[in-house]
Parts: sequence; C-alpha cells; structure tokens
Amino acid sequence: MVKKVIFSILSFGFFFLGLLTLQAQQKYTTHAVEKGETLYSIAKKYKVTPASILKQNPEIKNKEEIKPNTILVISLSGATQVTDSKNLTDNKVEQEVKPIGYTRHKVRKKETLFGITQEYKITEDQLKRYNKRLYAEPLQKGMVLQIPKYAEVVEDEETDIAFLTYTVQPKETRWSIANKYGITIDSLLSLNPELPKNTAYLSVGQTLKLPRPKGDSLKEQQVGLFESYTVPKSIGIFRISQNYGISVDSVITLNPEIKELGGLKEGMVLRLPKKQPTKGVVNTDNYIFYQVKPKQTVFNLTQNLKISRDSLFALNPELENGLKAGMVLKLPRLKENQLQVKNALVIDQINLLDSIKVENKPNLMFLLPFRIDRIDFNNTSQTENQLTKRKDMSIAMGMYTGAMVAIDSMKRRGISVNVKVFDTEMSEEKVRSIMETQSLYGIDAIVGPIAPKLISTVAATASQSNVPVIVPFASDNDLNFNNVFYTVPHDSILRNRILEKVAEMRKDEQIIVIADAKHNTAKEAIIKKFPKARVAKMSKDGSLHLVDFKAMLSKYVPNWVFVETEDDNLAASLVSIVNSSNLNDAIGPKIKVKMFTTNYNNAFEGEDISRPHLGNLEFTFPSPYKINGDRTFSRAYEKMYGIEPDRYAVRGYDITMDLLLKLAYKKNLFETAKFIGQTEYSGNKFDYYNKFTAGYFNKATYLLEYNDDLYIKEVK
Repeated sequence: MVKKVIFSILSFGFFFLGLLTLQAQQKYTTHAVEKGETLYSIAKKYKVTPASILKQNPEIKNKEEIKPNTILVISLSGATQVTDSKNLTDNKVEQEVKPIGYTRHKVRKKETLFGITQEYKITEDQLKRYNKRLYAEPLQKGMVLQIPKYAEVVEDEETDIAFLTYTVQPKETRWSIANKYGITIDSLLSLNPELPKNTAYLSVGQTLKLPRPKGDSLKEQQVGLFESYTVPKSIGIFRISQNYGISVDSVITLNPEIKELGGLKEGMVLRLPKKQPTKGVVNTDNYIFYQVKPKQTVFNLTQNLKISRDSLFALNPELENGLKAGMVLKLPRLKENQLQVKNALVIDQINLLDSIKVENKPNLMFLLPFRIDRIDFNNTSQTENQLTKRKDMSIAMGMYTGAMVAIDSMKRRGISVNVKVFDTEMSEEKVRSIMETQSLYGIDAIVGPIAPKLISTVAATASQSNVPVIVPFASDNDLNFNNVFYTVPHDSILRNRILEKVAEMRKDEQIIVIADAKHNTAKEAIIKKFPKARVAKMSKDGSLHLVDFKAMLSKYVPNWVFVETEDDNLAASLVSIVNSSNLNDAIGPKIKVKMFTTNYNNAFEGEDISRPHLGNLEFTFPSPYKINGDRTFSRAYEKMYGIEPDRYAVRGYDITMDLLLKLAYKKNLFETAKFIGQTEYSGNKFDYYNKFTAGYFNKATYLLEYNDDLYIKEVK
C-alpha cells in the first residue's frame, strides 16, 4: 500500500513538473511595430522565425501587412537556440534543421568538397556533420558519403495560415464568393486546387478555403483593426468567438494569457478583431460581376461597363483604396442586357483577328465520311453520281473544302496549321482503329465525326488526352463527355429563343397552336409561355380539323399561328390552309395571320411547300445557321473551287475558322471557352456554355423570316 502511495506521489510530481516545464516553454510577449520595421527584422530581434510570427497573428496574412502601430503577439517558445559564440558575435542566428532523408554519393575523380556542396545545395558544415571522417581525412576518390536532404524553405515566401472554411450557399458563384472576400478568381483556385479548371461550377454545401492565398496584392489595403474587450461575468470563450465571428483557437492565439492563466476570467481585457459591418448575401440574382484586367483604369471601366463612376463606387466601396488587377467588381443585374455575360461574369469583347499569336501553330484532326471504300475511281460517271446523291459524301466534301478555305485564310495571316484528315467510312470499327493507332500528342482539337453514333467512340479516347472534340452536326449525345463541343444549338434553345422573341413583340395578338402527335413537347412549351393560347384539334387521320381551326381565327386581332410538324405532306397542307385564312377582302373585316414554328426542319423545305405562301405569312423560325451570309467566304470559295459553296461548305469554313482563331489566340480551347463569348462568321455563330460533365453547348441562334420578295431576312 505504501509503495502504491509513493508511486502515485512521484507520478503526480513528474506530471506537475511536466506542466511547469510546458508552461515555462510557452512564453509570449507583444511588440508594437515601429516605422521601418519588417517581418524579418522583428523575427531577428526576438530570435524567432517569420512563420511563427504569422502563426501567432493569423489576421496578418503576409509580410506586406506589417504596418506601423500594429500590435503583434510573439511566441518566445519559437526562439532559436544560439549554440555558437561566433554566431552570437556576428549576430547570425542559425536554427538547426534535421534532414528529411539522405542520399548516397560516391566521390569521383577530382571532385572537391565545394563542388559536392554546390551540387546538393548544402553547406560544408552540413556535409561534415553527417560524414564525421571528413573532419580528419581529406576527400578521396571512391569515398561513399551520406548527403543530407532538407525540406525546401524559401525565406521570402509568404506563409499560408489560418484559412477559413467556407460553405457554398445556394445561387453563389466563384465570382460572387471571390468578390465577397476581396480576392481574385486565380487566388480562389490557388487556395482550392481541387476545383476543376474547365468549369466554373460550385455545388451548394461545397467547402472552400478562404480568404486569401499568398502572393495576393495587398499593398494598399489597411491592416486588420482590433479593439479591447473586457470579459463580463458568466460568458464563455465560445460565446465570444461567435460574437466576433472567429474560432476559439483564434481567440486564444490573439490572447495567449487565457492559456497561461488557466482559462477565461472575468475582467480580462482581450484583444479581438474590430467587428466589420455585415454584408448582404451576394448572388447572381442581385448582381453580375467583372474581373479587373491589368492596366485598366476607373475611366476605362465606366466606359466599357456602361456605368457611372458614382454607381460603380457605391456598389464597390473598396475602390476607394485603389483599383487593382484581379479585383472582382459588382454590377447591377440589369446591366446584363447591355453587356455580354457568361455564367454571371461580364466577358470582355475580344477581336480574335486582332489577337492572333503567330507562334501558336494549331494542330487539327478531321474525321469525315468520305466513303472512299465505296468509290470506284475508274468509273467517272458513277463517282460523280455518288458525290451528288450520297448525303454523307456531300457533307464530307462540303466540310472539307470549306475547312481548306479557312486554313488558307489563316496561313495568309501568318498562322501555320498542321492538319490530319481521316475517312471514317461511317464505320465504328474504322473510327476505333483510327483512334487506337493515331497518337493524339500535340493535337489541339478533333473536328468530327459526322454520325452521332460515332461521337462516343471518339470522345472517350480523346478525353484521356484532354483533346476537345468539335461535333459539326449534333446538339447532344446519349453519353456525357466533358471534352465535346456541340456546335448545333439544342432544340430547347431554339424553341426558347423564338418564344422569348414572340413574347417580346406580342401586344394583343391571338396565339393558336397546330401540332401533330409527335410534337407535344413543343405544344406544351408554347402553352406554358402563353397560357391563353388556343390549340387546334387534329383529326384521327392526323390532319387538321379544318372547321374547328377556322372558327378559332379572330377578325379583330392578328392571329399568330405556330405550326409544329416534321411530316412533309402535313406541313404543305397546313401552310396552304393557314395562308388561305389570311383574308384581305375589301368588304367586311380582315383576318390577318402570321405563321411561326419552334422547329424549322426539312418538312418546311419540301417541294410541295409554296414559297409565296411562306412570304405572305411572314413565316418566322429559329435556325442554327443563316442562309444568306457574308459574301467574303463565298467569293474565296468560288475562286478556289470555281463553284458556289453549299451550306455544308459554309459550316465547314465557319467551324474551322472559329477553331483556328481561338487556338491562334490561346492554344487551349477549354480556356478560351471561359472568356470568349459569341463569335460569328459567314453563316454560323458560336457561343458555348459549359454544362459541367456533359460538355460544351452552343447557345447562339438566328431568328429568320420570309418576306414578300421570298427573301429570308434575319430578325433582330
């Protein structure tokens, strides 16, 4: 029993002694920064490292924030031990750092100690410390030395400490969060390297490191201000941390006496950050954002962003401290109608023709269905017949010849283009063979394939090398690949475009919908947009119930009729019926009819469709391409090939020209898609948005209308 008591006393004694030792080690002092002092001069004065000062003062994010009158907490436990009187005399304090590992080195002929230390970036003392015989023996050939390896330390590196964990709220974006915390988008990505580089997506509940990474320019910003706080009766440290919006650890770090005195005491005077005014939630419902570029001025911004100086400063009071590159500025949401906006971020208008970098040399691969396997070159008439009647061959030849005009145009601008062209033969086996045997190293983009069934085969292989795939005639795919650019706007985008335009133009016009059984989606979308729209009845045989339709037509307001079908015969019949309803009799009230569709397809281009009827009805429709485009390409094409280009040649030219100009500006299509907005060429325009893992989708469309002269014009 006695032995147990003695053992307990001794154990308690050693425990208590340990506590005293620990307490003795954890000593602190404060230091008021004087003019001319730096982080390193202060660290040198107290024989501590700069990192330890930053660690004890988490509100100081880097060396540039050390300003006069700042009160610093100095942990004396971080002081380095002086073990050499010579070092003390020279005022050179060296902290002994242990190696993180060792390397073996066999001494070669004519090697010297100096050469080895230079090779391994160590001192002679460090080399001898781990090779004791070098104190007594000269260096000799064949000696095997143990070379210490040290963790790399950059003296002037700002230390990243005291990060805040932030939870993404609904409707917040990267730009709104960056603006909220006064950092750049690049800084946000540096702090959160796990964020994907090819998408701006943030999910609700996702956690981020904030607020500021190293290297952020803060020279003109004020240091954090502090206030004194006297601890009242019956309040805990947790309540104080909540009231001041900082962690419990931060409260203790700012006030180390809490730990020294064994806890929070009534009457203690604490050093706490001065409370800042609470900012409202910044989201894309309220604002759009603009990231300041180098060399921009406030005057430039007011002109480019179409906003007054007073309004800009009212929304962004931090501008009073000076404009800095990388700042994210808030703008009113209403400005979205005047500026080009992508994912809530204002896009700078970039003239790609004026931004060409001749050192960029695009490397392209084309996968087109030339069907050479089906051509008998010894039979000229048969070959000509195939080229004119086979649609896959016509598309391939049109795309290829148009692309060649674009490549020739870029070469004349000084851009060297490397091209590989392959015949897919419309075969999945052939495409798989091409993708397996051809190296994608250095390929900047793949144009093709044409057939939707081959997209997945190409995209899957290309995604492994992060190569973008440009699909000429598809708007989506059954499988998701984040490296695919779909150049044709989706039906839903085309539909929404015309419905928005009709809603904008409409005053008191009556909306009537004629849709066959296969177009219920379009019918429902029209009714959702125009709840009072009337739906014409269809007979059991799929034709229009004529009596019912005639009864719907108003004599007092214009009738706007949507026709939704892909059936050639039904389309021809409906156009004729709707046109015959357009009465302009001299006697009695007139019936005025205008025709629309949300889905312009081959049915409206059939031989039985009357073009004069379409002109009379001012037929209006959305389209992914413009029929009568810029003549510049047409003239160049005729000069090269001696014939007029067809729509496939126009598309081949436009897709290739867009691709080459973007790659000549920056050789990374994923990067250019982030900040280059809408582009337009001979008959097509492109404005891609990233749908996360599903790929990139073109949202640029045209609205076209037939006029009385049977000429199709663009509706602005």
